Amino acid sequence: MATGTDQVVGLGLVAVSLIIFTYYTAWVILLPFIDSQHVIHKYFLPRAYAIAIPLAAGLLLLLFVGVFITYVMLKNQKVTKKAQ
Repeated sequence: MATGTDQVVGLGLVAVSLIIFTYYTAWVILLPFIDSQHVIHKYFLPRAYAIAIPLAAGLLLLLFVGVFITYVMLKNQKVTKKAQ
């Protein structure tokens, strides 16, 4: 069973994810149909970042996964050598 703290952290993560998803969806899908002189454009980053930010996040994710897998494999290799 999840404790109260786990539930609060989970709810916070879901809320942050929902906010990011809503912002990104409005930025990428809705904003191109709004006049470029409208006030709402000042609340969003330039459109070039709509591709650059997810690309950088994906590359960082792949980097961390690769480093983690490398670390685990090297650690298991050392344990196997010690056992022999």
